[in-house]
Amino acid sequence: MLPSGNRMRRREDFTLAVRRGRRAGRPTVVVHLLRQDDAAPSGTAPLVGFIVARTVGNAVVRNRVRRRLRHLVRPHLDRLPQGSLLVVRANPRAGSARHDELAADLESALDRVLRPASKGRR
Repeated sequence: MLPSGNRMRRREDFTLAVRRGRRAGRPTVVVHLLRQDDAAPSGTAPLVGFIVARTVGNAVVRNRVRRRLRHLVRPHLDRLPQGSLLVVRANPRAGSARHDELAADLESALDRVLRPASKGRR
């Protein structure tokens, strides 16, 4: 389970991360990461939110995918910068993906958005 202090709850946080954050897509997930600037209070825990749309499957499938993603993100919390916003959006293939496939896609996407930005790109 994801700790309560790391859960993203406000719509504005989701919108901000998706519109302004770095994005990395994989077949089962898309990850958006917005690193907060120096204006964010130091020591603020990173916030993580999940988007699992109806295209993923019925309510049972969507909730299973959301639980899997929460479980998979937890070990990566220490890699996220303080005060950052992370949104994990499940693609339709996530509903039928095996646990190890979902884990590999999530880790690959996180590695990509956490990599230092190259010149000329965000």
